[in-house]
Amino acid sequence: MKRFNSILIANRGEIACRVIRTAKELGYRAIAVYSDADAAAPHVQLADEAVGIGPGPVGESYLLAERIIEAAIASGAEAIHPGYGFLSENAAFAAAVEAAGLVFIGPSADAIEVMGNKAESKRRMIAAGVPCVPGYQGRDQSDQSLLIEAAKIRLPLMVKAAAGGGGRGMRLVHDQAELATAIKLARAEAESAFGSGELILEKAIIQPRHVEIQVFADSFGNTVHLGERDCSVQRRHQKVIEEAPCPIMTTELREQMGQSAIDAARSVNYRGAGTVEFLLDNSGGFYFLEMNTRLQVEHPVTELVTGLDLVALQIAVAQGEPLGLEQADIRLEGHAIEVRLYTEDPSQDFLPASGAVELWQPASAVGLRIDSGICSGQSISPFYDPMVAKVIGYGPTREVARLRLIAGLKETVLFGTPNNARFIVQCLEKQRFIDGLVTTGFIAEEFSEADLADPLPEFADAAVAAVLELRLEHNQLFQRALGVSHNLRDWTSASCLVSRKKYQFDELSYDLAISPEGSDSYRVTGMVAATDTGESPTVVVTLSQLQDTNAQLLVDGKAITATYRSPKKGQLYCSIEGRSAFFKDLIILDGLVDEAVGGGRVISPMHGLLLDVLVVPGDLVVKGQVLAVLEAMKMHYEITAEIDGTVSEVSAVTGNQVATDDLLIEISEPDNDETKHEAA
Repeated sequence: MKRFNSILIANRGEIACRVIRTAKELGYRAIAVYSDADAAAPHVQLADEAVGIGPGPVGESYLLAERIIEAAIASGAEAIHPGYGFLSENAAFAAAVEAAGLVFIGPSADAIEVMGNKAESKRRMIAAGVPCVPGYQGRDQSDQSLLIEAAKIRLPLMVKAAAGGGGRGMRLVHDQAELATAIKLARAEAESAFGSGELILEKAIIQPRHVEIQVFADSFGNTVHLGERDCSVQRRHQKVIEEAPCPIMTTELREQMGQSAIDAARSVNYRGAGTVEFLLDNSGGFYFLEMNTRLQVEHPVTELVTGLDLVALQIAVAQGEPLGLEQADIRLEGHAIEVRLYTEDPSQDFLPASGAVELWQPASAVGLRIDSGICSGQSISPFYDPMVAKVIGYGPTREVARLRLIAGLKETVLFGTPNNARFIVQCLEKQRFIDGLVTTGFIAEEFSEADLADPLPEFADAAVAAVLELRLEHNQLFQRALGVSHNLRDWTSASCLVSRKKYQFDELSYDLAISPEGSDSYRVTGMVAATDTGESPTVVVTLSQLQDTNAQLLVDGKAITATYRSPKKGQLYCSIEGRSAFFKDLIILDGLVDEAVGGGRVISPMHGLLLDVLVVPGDLVVKGQVLAVLEAMKMHYEITAEIDGTVSEVSAVTGNQVATDDLLIEISEPDNDETKHEAA
């Protein structure tokens, strides 16, 4: 095989950073690629060289194989590492890389092609004797044939994109009446995400575990497995929490699943890192799901329990070196749990979010690893997947790993965009997770709408925010003043200065009076109003130390650490023990609040592309009716009416890009007279 000294990483975000770090540690020259939206991204700064490849949308940059190869040739790269996502499982891309005289750090194009198609891979696994879920993977793709085959399988069943992964182009069907729509939606999403509308049908295994086996193979016929990962905590078929080893794994079951994974890899002459995914039922039966012909998002947990660097192994195998490992050499030690940090809003049905990162401050502690691809001041683009970091806890036992991970998540701060950190902590603290008894239905079964609602800030947190905001204002004033002693802070000739702050969160408001009480101490008294009730609590807040983004304080004598960021006067992000909130001082902002939305004003929940607008002015609509379909961050979202009424205006245009909070449609409610007339 051709030797190489430089590697172009055909990806972005945290995986590009992760590959670049290992490549540079091994002495390779690392070259990044970037879209216009990523020009200032961390992976660009980390690389030895970076090459622009086009506009922000993936179809105009990261998914253009010819642009990637041109960038490699122009920069003098001799090999390409695809990371995951984008072109990592594109057989034509792998072949084109090799045809250009470059080394593809991954399996052969033939292996990618076979395993990249769920229908073909399943046919191949059946032939290789690997256990498979009953279903239909035939070549007749007409809707009528799929409906006929579905009747043979019986409900419930899964409709899946043959060419895809990550939960896209996938629908679970419980009701025969929903089947035709599920096929239509899955096919449309598959065509949009993968360029192929081919589908397969599978019997739904209810409440299984999702357990995958990491395999590695070289060009000399050596294939081993590196143990398993349990990826059962999922939402909409996308993994949220992964761990190694699986909490209920036995030595016998690991050997059986491991051997099946090795058989699967050998059946396609596999080379490099790959993952064979299985569904594991409650009786110990397991079924082939798919093979991912690339490095997985969750590979760090395997690295932590095996002590191996999987990227370094990928590079060595691509250099033509033998794996240097036998199955007996693989030892699993300790436990690792990984969570995916997404810029999404759990309280709004996990809608992806984009915007500026006001502060990114990852935790740093023993037994904690954080792989990220963001930095403070960066903008989260609407063009890409909303995962921005992975936080991994490791320890000698599962419980130690879990507790370290929870502590790390509470210490990690991401200000500026909604994120799922609190939701992940909730998952980790559920008794069912603690007991290791989760299945793929865990999130749907354990979380109610109330669980996912944003918690309102506590009075003490509001008091801390008020003191921090006041001190920051004072510091700015002192910087502009000449010859004024700090001893005069909070003082007037009449009496000590009393300041006022007012914060509003839905129907909860804090109207606070902040009075100096000795050096660096303040008594905060407030009126707390929530609907018709009110109370007037008081706390004493002492500011012990104030740094750029962190403060040490005492709240009624209890020591706390607060992380904060003030983007402008009257605004403060503040996080205390994992509780984060955005405080806007209505006194400074002259009482202005955000314009109310909802009801008859239908706005875009995020940046995205309008795939379809289903109403026109004059249409009668009912609450819950789908009005438009939006594509954002690789997923399709249905925008529905919040009220009954008549469409009065449609600003949305099919095919247009829209931004968060753009007005799409207006609905007029029926007046009372009209309603009464209809009733009569």
